Amino acid sequence: MLDTYRVSFIGHREVENFRFIEEQVEDIVKELIQTKEFVEFYVGRNGEFDIMVASVIKMAQRDYGTSNNSLVLVLPYPIADMDDMEKYYDEVWYPQELYNVHYKAAITKRNEWFVNNSDMLIAYVERDYGGAYECLKKAQQKDIQITLINNKKAVDNRLKNIIY
Repeated sequence: MLDTYRVSFIGHREVENFRFIEEQVEDIVKELIQTKEFVEFYVGRNGEFDIMVASVIKMAQRDYGTSNNSLVLVLPYPIADMDDMEKYYDEVWYPQELYNVHYKAAITKRNEWFVNNSDMLIAYVERDYGGAYECLKKAQQKDIQITLINNKKAVDNRLKNIIY
């Protein structure tokens, strides 16, 4: 049985300095594929960061193959174009914990699912408010590795114990 390393991505809807952030994601994804026995990459599809991450992983899969990794779309609620999503992603999940969650709370609950079901959280956080920041704070309370990517050299001191 393969040792599966589970990695979730969370971030702001809009990405500033897109190429710089994308390069950071590329480096992390490539390292994980090269060093882990099997990696499940958990992503959403709720903004620029999520779409960028999925694209980076698909490019890495072209370079390294898919024998030791999987791109998993984790939905906060059912969507209409599920067939299209299933063509692009290796797997599409709608976790049972999210059934019957009000749609206004669904993305927050899905992000909590990421924290509770991951070995590593990769977070694009530029400010100390919003859903990505709240998810990052919850991850800090768990025993998972956190990698913060952003446009700053120094991170707000409220974001302690972050691994760069």
